[in-house]
Amino acid sequence: MITLHHCPQTRSMRTLWLLNEIGVEFQVQIHPFDKSLRAPEFLSLSPAGRVPALEIDGERMFETGAITEYLCERFSPDGLGRSAGTPGRMEWLVWVHFAETVSQHTAALTQQHVAIYDDSMRSPTVMKLESARVRKCYDAIEARLSTPVENRDYLLTSGFSAADVSVGQAVYMARHFRTFGDHPELGRWFERITERPAFRASLPDEAGRLYNQDFYPAWEA
Repeated sequence: MITLHHCPQTRSMRTLWLLNEIGVEFQVQIHPFDKSLRAPEFLSLSPAGRVPALEIDGERMFETGAITEYLCERFSPDGLGRSAGTPGRMEWLVWVHFAETVSQHTAALTQQHVAIYDDSMRSPTVMKLESARVRKCYDAIEARLSTPVENRDYLLTSGFSAADVSVGQAVYMARHFRTFGDHPELGRWFERITERPAFRASLPDEAGRLYNQDFYPAWEA
């Protein structure tokens, strides 16, 4: 049995979406996004106190990129994954791990807009810088999707993959703080991948949302 330790609307949503795409049997243990992630019991699963944590065949994994690679290699090496030695392997790895670049800037914005309750502790400078960095990430995805090749519906020319899941989930979080604006291909791609049933199945109910707003406008002191 596979058990995913998950906090809604966090990086672990990436693994939840991927598991739904794979179609393998699994169960989800939902945790609140609070100090309980620092409890010894959870730290035995994920030593930095972060989600996702994955239990599989008596072993424990953490870090979304590693989990994505492992699950694809085991269950969908040439479907959601790209096998070592195949033409798409290099670009698959690049985009699977680019998701974390997007996520680190979104995490900083989440801290500023959501986690900090005292306005005096918020930093407009940090918000401005991180929003600009998210835009740079959007630029990179837009450029990729604008490459003139046949059937450019997904990040890889070979079709939908875990790269779209990984980056798509990161963009799902980022769009709470930065709209797509002048990134039309990004917008069309995002709409396309989020119509997938596996994405829909990974969304939280209203009670489990980390973000209580669909969009957080720029904040000024």
